[in-house]
Amino acid sequence: MITRLLPGLLAALSLAACSTTPVRPPAPAPTSLAARIDAYLAQPRFAAASWGIHVVSLDSGRTLYAHGADKLAVPASNAKLYTAALALDALGADYRIATTLYATRSPGAHGVLRGDLLLVGRGDPGFGAADGPTADWAERFAEAVAARGIVRVRGDLLADATFYRGPEFGSGWEAGDLQSGFAAPVSALGVADNTVKVAVRRDGTRCCAVAVTPAAAGLAVVNLTSAASDAALGLYRAPGTSTLYALGSLPAGVDARNYTLSAPDPAAWAGNLLREALARRGVRIDGEVRTLRWPQTDPALASADLQPLAEAASPPLSELVRRALKDSDNLYAQHLLLQVGLQAARRGVCADRAPPPDTTDGWGLCVLRALLARIGIAPGAATFEEGSGLSRKDLVAPRATTALLAWVRTQPFAQAYLDALPVAGVDGTLDHRFAGTPADGRLQAKTGTLAHSYALAGYVTDAAGKRLAFALMLDRYVRPTDARGEPTGPAPSADLDAIAAMLAGSAEAPRGR
Repeated sequence: MITRLLPGLLAALSLAACSTTPVRPPAPAPTSLAARIDAYLAQPRFAAASWGIHVVSLDSGRTLYAHGADKLAVPASNAKLYTAALALDALGADYRIATTLYATRSPGAHGVLRGDLLLVGRGDPGFGAADGPTADWAERFAEAVAARGIVRVRGDLLADATFYRGPEFGSGWEAGDLQSGFAAPVSALGVADNTVKVAVRRDGTRCCAVAVTPAAAGLAVVNLTSAASDAALGLYRAPGTSTLYALGSLPAGVDARNYTLSAPDPAAWAGNLLREALARRGVRIDGEVRTLRWPQTDPALASADLQPLAEAASPPLSELVRRALKDSDNLYAQHLLLQVGLQAARRGVCADRAPPPDTTDGWGLCVLRALLARIGIAPGAATFEEGSGLSRKDLVAPRATTALLAWVRTQPFAQAYLDALPVAGVDGTLDHRFAGTPADGRLQAKTGTLAHSYALAGYVTDAAGKRLAFALMLDRYVRPTDARGEPTGPAPSADLDAIAAMLAGSAEAPRGR
């Protein structure tokens, strides 16, 4: 049988050897920038996700690359790009926010104030921050009270946070986030970033000791940790309460964990700090520290008898914007929106809403919509419910973001805006990204991260020296995991960085699509 097949087999091999049909080499790797981006987006792991990309030349205004550029996606902290531009445009880079201490009447004989002290916050997000100009505000205010000869206050110390109308969180912020430091309450009167430090340390008996710093923040701890527990360590504070429950146990081999959590009542905390400082100066308050917040009002603010005692001003708005963008600070960003809202409410005109808004953030969003219309961004291309990007109700198309970025470059505040953006490989939320890539030091952009939604948008100079504005959005992306649920493959931020690095390293204009 083998002998009979051998001649035919040899003939077939001979024909194959003489065939003129060439063997196809492997397909070449994409060479153009557009082809390389297309190939990256075509990876199977992105099949169920949605990419949105828009790249525009700031010199010519020409679209250099587009993919899903008009599809709406959750911007996450890319929303801060809009809020920062809004605040700089509406208020100016030199705008400052005052916090003032009043007496409700003039001090009487023998240094007795037969009235109240009134601490009024107007929304300074950095009031009392350890690294800011008002770090020693309580001592300065107490010194001013003592300098007026006041030694006793027959009334209360009122901590007034009524300047903002509305809840102390943005629309769409998730309840589960509200105990975390990144979702600290946005109070018109707050202090020290409205956050507290919680240290959980092994103590050798019941598993853990739980310490809160500072104690004046008013966070009470119920320690339910146990050395016998197999459950992971957990911290829980129900929204609207001041009790923190510690549960479970530290993992084996771990001696301590540290957390930054939101303070339960920033206005009361500020009031308590001032009372303590006054006591150190020998000023006695007979009454209590009481807080006032929306929907309460404070009739004393309209009184002709109100006597200013001390005041502290925030840094200029340009520095507040820098904190919001460089550090992606949600508290600062939401305050920027609300500051715009305060000014708009005083004017009382919201052209696209009838009746007008009844909250401070509603007024701020009215001004934002008007700004987007001025830029030429269609109403359906960018819609916001708050100013930080924590809300999943915010939706943006990449083309809208590049339009915003191009417009900003033509404005008087452009340099302040640019200085506030993180620089790749240098500072802010990009200090650890892009090292060793063409984007290192040549890209300035805002990051954005929520579960399954990721964004990066800003400015980059390519290898030919051309200045580009870009917006990259990866939405509804579930990162692959292994059998144990551990993530595999690149982090979503690395995917965004890979495309941005392509833009920085290119010396040829991508193909518009």
